[in-house]
Amino acid sequence: MELYSTKKQVPNVNFQEALFKGLPSDNGLYMPTSIGRLDDDFIKNIDQYSFEVIAFKMAQVLIGDEIPTKDLQAIVMDAIDFKAPVKPIIGDAHVLELFHGPSYAFKDFGARFMARCMAYFLRNESREINILVATSGDTGSAVAQGFLGVPGIKVTILYPSGKVSANQEKQLTTLGENITALEIDGVFDDCQRLVKTAFLDEELNAKLNLSSANSINIARLVPQSFYYGHAYAQVKHLGKPVVFSVPSGNFGNLCGGLFAQKMGIPIDHFVAATNVNDVVPSYLSSGLFEAKDSVATLSNAMDVGNPSNFPRLQALHDNDLDKMRENITGKAYADEITVYAMKKVFEETEYVMCPHTAVAFMGLVDYLKESGKDATGVFLSTAHPAKFKEIVDEVVDRDVLIPEPLQKIIDKEKTSIEMSADFEGFKAFLMQEG
Repeated sequence: MELYSTKKQVPNVNFQEALFKGLPSDNGLYMPTSIGRLDDDFIKNIDQYSFEVIAFKMAQVLIGDEIPTKDLQAIVMDAIDFKAPVKPIIGDAHVLELFHGPSYAFKDFGARFMARCMAYFLRNESREINILVATSGDTGSAVAQGFLGVPGIKVTILYPSGKVSANQEKQLTTLGENITALEIDGVFDDCQRLVKTAFLDEELNAKLNLSSANSINIARLVPQSFYYGHAYAQVKHLGKPVVFSVPSGNFGNLCGGLFAQKMGIPIDHFVAATNVNDVVPSYLSSGLFEAKDSVATLSNAMDVGNPSNFPRLQALHDNDLDKMRENITGKAYADEITVYAMKKVFEETEYVMCPHTAVAFMGLVDYLKESGKDATGVFLSTAHPAKFKEIVDEVVDRDVLIPEPLQKIIDKEKTSIEMSADFEGFKAFLMQEG
């Protein structure tokens, strides 16, 4: 797998180097120089294969022979040992449930795969890797679970104080061992800025082997392509074009879908569904990309005012706005519409959605209605509704059951280090810890 920087100011690298560097030194993002296609016969018969087989075949296409077949198969099988079912909801709308992993969020796919790839490459080395990750909620908990106890890796999670749900916060701050949680006085964009600045700081990088587990790391996006292939396999028998609606914040999840599409998975169209942090839907409408301060919403994991993966969206469409518009429709919703969607689906079907999933549902329903397209719609879930229990209980007027493993984490005592959004203070902490 050969990768280039979207800024094109540094030499190309292989998958291993991109995995550990996370961010190129020119502040671009790593992207594959080419994306191969799955075998036509495999796609034709994809509904005959298990999730594990589909995931392995897609991993092979992306990564190539950099990880030997047997080892890559073991990584995939170990990382993705939970289901991702598609369930019919209303009419042509189906939900792809991505919350059956250990942290009850879709980011378990990326975090677990990335952790196992790193462990594979570190198995014969003595160096220690320091992972920095900014989170608006679910990334941090997935990374914490995925990397917990992995030898040779220390993880520092930055999250915005008071802007993640109580249950999300417990998942970030109760594990200990090689996981440290920093509670930043700011918003998610401040956390993301601190991480990005750290990667560009020469003194820090001379002392520490820094890497990222955010979706700026290409290894997070590779496994996020897998469940699009598996979802298509589950609805292929319906015989209609397939449209995916993706709840979007940093847009790594949508990039995973675009990878799957490039590999030949027959995806007719994407809906990029956001809350009022609508930078990308606004871009698709106006043609102008304008980053802005994020606004707090009920769907807090999507509260991103400057999506990191936007350059990847551009690169995957050859930096052609018209191509992007043909492939992606942007939709944005205020909290009152999110609440409406959660209530509507629950009242009609008794299916309980988290706020992020509800945003994707509305995006799908509106797109199918406005386009008049006769298609199978699949909207992606983000997290188990119990992770947003306070919001969900109030909206659907029901006491949402908390899964027992999650309850055990919630009952533990929080341990975090409070810190300002000042980079020099953050840098001093890392230098001392390193």
